[in-house]
Amino acid sequence: MYQAATTVISSFFNGKVVIVTGSSVGIGRETARKFAENGAKVTITGRNIAALQETEKFCIRSGSKKGDIHIVVGDLNLKETQESIIKETIENFGKLDVLVNNAGAMIPNMEGKRGIDIPDEELRAVMDNNLFTCSSDNGQSRLPNCSMVSLTRLAVPHLETTKGAIVNVSSIAAQPHLSKDFYYNISKAAVDQLTTQLAGNLILKGIRVNSVNPGATSTEFVTRHAGEEVKQQLKAAWETPDIIPIGRMGKVEDIAKVILFLADRSQSEFIIGQHIIVDGGSSLLNNLMCAISVF
Repeated sequence: MYQAATTVISSFFNGKVVIVTGSSVGIGRETARKFAENGAKVTITGRNIAALQETEKFCIRSGSKKGDIHIVVGDLNLKETQESIIKETIENFGKLDVLVNNAGAMIPNMEGKRGIDIPDEELRAVMDNNLFTCSSDNGQSRLPNCSMVSLTRLAVPHLETTKGAIVNVSSIAAQPHLSKDFYYNISKAAVDQLTTQLAGNLILKGIRVNSVNPGATSTEFVTRHAGEEVKQQLKAAWETPDIIPIGRMGKVEDIAKVILFLADRSQSEFIIGQHIIVDGGSSLLNNLMCAISVF
């Protein structure tokens, strides 16, 4: 059962307007809820209308008015969806102060293939979900570039007016390290570089850009899609200090709090172009040394 915390972070968001992509579940849902709790009007987006309606309920339970939450349903890779997100936000709320680019996914190979053995179409799928878009099979118009870039491009004129902020949700996987599932890592490293480049260019318009890079985080993807044996194995692994020094997986609220901090100009105005790792200390560890520390 989802339990909504009641912790107001800042009065800065009273009357502010926020877009959170990928807000059907997980980090996106909690981020939308926390913005609403702190007085913001929020556009929530995703492909699952029922899940978005649940997010809306959580926002209302946290103190938001029903009219202060707007739902846009659609595939973010579609040009039409991107345009609707911006257009409907402005029509409903009159401005835009914060864009949270949260939508993305890790796509496991169903045949158990790893690394370079994963076929090209799955690389394309990973990049589509986390960075790029591709041509559509159903004839709808998809942008031949990065959905994160193109949505940001549509948002920039409005963010320039409000001197707003952009927070991209990347991953600890963007950091240089070896992995057998490196396509996902490549896509998130690209998100980090995108954040850096956008930050340097858009600060000239008064828009701050940063990213939050979560480590292992407990989300609906794990609780819904992993088998019980896998869940127990993950739980045991994540609670090992040699993997996560703090001794637990991240919670969605751990990530959402940092997103709000980066979006709050009154708290983080001088932070620009940074990749804030939120991982319980796991990136501090040298995996090789941890593995041989028992000797």
